Amino acid sequence: MTTTESTEIAGSGTEHVDVIVVGAGISGIGAGYHLQQDCPDRSYVILEGRENLGGTWDLFRYPGVRSDSDMHTLGYSFKPWTAEKSIADGPSILAYLEETAAEFGIDQHIRYRQMVRTASWSSEDARWRLRIDDEATGRPVEMTCQFLFMCAGYYSYRGGHTPDIPGLETFDGPVIHPQAWPEDLDYSGRRVAVIGSGATAMTLVPAMAGTAAHVTMVQRSPTYVVSRPDVDPIDRRLRSFLPAELAYRIVRKKNIAMGQFFYGQTRKKPEKVAEKLLDEARKHLPDEMVEQHFTPSYGPWDQRLCLVPNGDLFESLTNGTASVVTGTIDTVTPGGIRMDDGNHVDADVIITATGLQLVSLGHVELSVDGETIDFAETWSYKGLAYSDVPNLVSSFGYINASWTLRADITCGFVTRLLNHLRDTGTSTATPRLRPSDRSMTPRPWIDDFSAGYIQRMLPMLPKQGDRAPWLNPQRYDADRRLIVDEPVDDGVMIFSGTASARSARSVATADV
Repeated sequence: MTTTESTEIAGSGTEHVDVIVVGAGISGIGAGYHLQQDCPDRSYVILEGRENLGGTWDLFRYPGVRSDSDMHTLGYSFKPWTAEKSIADGPSILAYLEETAAEFGIDQHIRYRQMVRTASWSSEDARWRLRIDDEATGRPVEMTCQFLFMCAGYYSYRGGHTPDIPGLETFDGPVIHPQAWPEDLDYSGRRVAVIGSGATAMTLVPAMAGTAAHVTMVQRSPTYVVSRPDVDPIDRRLRSFLPAELAYRIVRKKNIAMGQFFYGQTRKKPEKVAEKLLDEARKHLPDEMVEQHFTPSYGPWDQRLCLVPNGDLFESLTNGTASVVTGTIDTVTPGGIRMDDGNHVDADVIITATGLQLVSLGHVELSVDGETIDFAETWSYKGLAYSDVPNLVSSFGYINASWTLRADITCGFVTRLLNHLRDTGTSTATPRLRPSDRSMTPRPWIDDFSAGYIQRMLPMLPKQGDRAPWLNPQRYDADRRLIVDEPVDDGVMIFSGTASARSARSVATADV
């Protein structure tokens, strides 16, 4: 038996692996790669609740689904994105994830239809015990691991968020949330109302326009919208004379730097950035439309910017296949939506692009030595772990940049932590407040971001402190200093226990 195979606890039928990764989306597949590369002596499995890998990019099937992050940064550092379009559609991203998992053998470690229900830490055993519903067999399963890596994302796969919209139940036609898009929906020649003004709404409107009789985006308030080409001209030029992998690395660094610079400007000079964004919108739309429908009341990146590739939304608005209505909904009627000002939006189909239903750590109930963890009562350690919770890291990407950038450096932290445990002969790593930290003034886990989906989630999340390492910067340069450059043994991450007894027990049971 090799050291990277799972073992069975003698007489119990319970399988043990060194690392359990929960979720086989972007974060989970990246975790598999980093574990294989940097911790080849550790066994791991990836438990995925659905029937396929890909997470977001397998779940969402609505028209035009795409990323609003470029694939040079949403793609992995170890796997160049080779397609021409850097703003990619959902099926292309899913194919990229499937190719990555197959190329590196990560797919051999994924177990599907495994719904993790509870995870209980035992300090005596220095292990997590997971209760899993194996939906393939209909039977409950138990597994144990030394380390638990949560890569389940931040929203519920059970359904999206739909606010209380008066009269919605009276509508005569179909009401659809994009997270549960029906394959057989025929909207050709029908009037469609899309409620919302986020990235999903701005993707749906141009994708449905032209096929539908007309599409109306009904928004409560405006959002900043920026148009960019879906093909990076610098990438195209570099690929004409450089190897694809080298071109990818160069463009990736360029895009990271540009993203950080732009976000920094929104913090330092928000009025100037806002005016530039509005000026760009005025190049595509009449001034009065920009003023009424695309001039937000908040500053840039106080909420996420919406990207429209090649100005597709603007084109739909100017050619008359789509329109925008801004205001408060009075009520939904059998034939559409009546606004507070009396305007009626006629509709045969209503799409509620109203956001996600957010959850903390993928609906898994976690406990330590019999005590249920209330994550809202914990302190965030570097935005990836939690005070007094041993041997657990969760992957959460950026709200103001590509998810994968942070997932990558989080994976690097996990493998360094695992190797430190091995090298020091210890079994447990637990972030603990120092005496001087106990007087910290708590702050929200994410600062300075007013988007509704984050605000709804904050009560479930840990507190952020006022000093390192109890911070969640949500900025790539600051995160690299905090997560990558600092040693894992920083006086706050406490290493304890001995691995010798546990290792001997594992070796003994491996031969049973």
